[in-house]
Amino acid sequence: MKGISAIILAAGQGRRMRSAMPKVAHAALGKPVAWHVAHAAKAAGVRDMVFVLGFGRDKVLPTVEAFGGKVAIQESQFGTGDAARCGLAELPAGAKEVVVLCGDAPLIGPATIRALLAERRRKGAVAAVLTGVLDDPAGYGRILRNPDGTVARIVEEKDADASIRKIQEVNSGTYAFDRAFLERGLPRLSDVNAQREYYLTDLVLEALAQGQRVVPLAARDEDEVRGINSRRELAEATRILLKRKLGALMDSGVTFVDPDRVYVETEVRIGQDTIVEPGVMLMGATRIGRGVRIQTGCVVEDCVVGDGVHLKPYTVLASSRVRKNAILGPFSHLRPQADIGEGAHIGNFVEVKKSRIGKGSKANHLTYIGDAVVGKKVNVGAGTITCNYDGISKYQTVLGDGVFVGSDTMLVAPVTVGKGALIGAGSTITKNVPPYALALSRSEQKVSEFWVARKKPELLKKAGLPVPSVKPKGEK
Repeated sequence: MKGISAIILAAGQGRRMRSAMPKVAHAALGKPVAWHVAHAAKAAGVRDMVFVLGFGRDKVLPTVEAFGGKVAIQESQFGTGDAARCGLAELPAGAKEVVVLCGDAPLIGPATIRALLAERRRKGAVAAVLTGVLDDPAGYGRILRNPDGTVARIVEEKDADASIRKIQEVNSGTYAFDRAFLERGLPRLSDVNAQREYYLTDLVLEALAQGQRVVPLAARDEDEVRGINSRRELAEATRILLKRKLGALMDSGVTFVDPDRVYVETEVRIGQDTIVEPGVMLMGATRIGRGVRIQTGCVVEDCVVGDGVHLKPYTVLASSRVRKNAILGPFSHLRPQADIGEGAHIGNFVEVKKSRIGKGSKANHLTYIGDAVVGKKVNVGAGTITCNYDGISKYQTVLGDGVFVGSDTMLVAPVTVGKGALIGAGSTITKNVPPYALALSRSEQKVSEFWVARKKPELLKKAGLPVPSVKPKGEK
């Protein structure tokens, strides 16, 4: 919306968090608390944002940068009025309306911000305040209304008497202001109160003194007015955000077998007809395609998973790509920069790191593939290891199309195996193998007949086997 800016108050420490980080930098459903506030403002149409920072400001700067915001520094926390004054100084000149948002209130939605702005304009008021009616209003400032329904006063709880504390309508700390009124009113605030702070709420009295009105807008969802002041409240906010996220995904055509037992972060996207079983965690910027099946215990972070993929139980993926119709697991592990080709199979206890696996290739058992390029329709036998690290540097293994690698093979990089080649089981490959060749690396097998009967007959007896009568070795 043209001419609308936001001041996001994010300078406080949040002592009840018991943390070295500012409370607005703590994560709620995978994103900092202040990120959710800024995201709602952007989705509401706010173009310019100023973040008022103080304690632990470096921890909040990534959120500021993500939204192209400006920074105002509140060196000492002298209240919300002082914070708004710091933010106002950084607003662009063209902003005629200002939304003041609490950086610790991650549950506010863009529709509510738009409604608050619209209510101020519709009523011709200099300010509008978002309110909520709470069963337990403890800790919040209370709203006192005039007979016509406008706001008469906002009283902070520490300044309230017993009768005012019984009021259940509370101040959320979110406001929409006419900028000209804000510029006139902020310098007139006083710190004569129990906290010796400059309260933004005192602008209500300033408006009445000017013969102006402040109008309330009650949030339809009381959760939107809740701030984060403790780890318990952070956990509750995360639970609410998760419920919203899962609800939106189910409405879009995703099945959650048990929604109470999955965790899906804010930026995750999931396609239609995907089924997510209990115990799954989907995190970061993960993208899941259509018709995917994700079974119990899978953990996926910052990955792209194509259509029709099947992630069997307890598969763990990080910063990787899985192309359509591939099958992973159970107990597979993709480390960063793994790229699994279309229709490929990565099986139980197989780990892949920084490697590209070609279309239709298989590594089904007990294998490590690191720093490798694996072609199409390659079969990697059980117990195969790409020996990619010499203690100083990493080296690449290349397997051409159609290569068959026998079980218990060591591929000592750098090494290339040409297309169609066969590696015999139990081999240690240290040199390049040409296309279509057979490569073997085995010591000679030796057999000493009847050695157990002669030297270790007790083993046979323990197994319940008869001990054959044999002559001593060398006797005819």
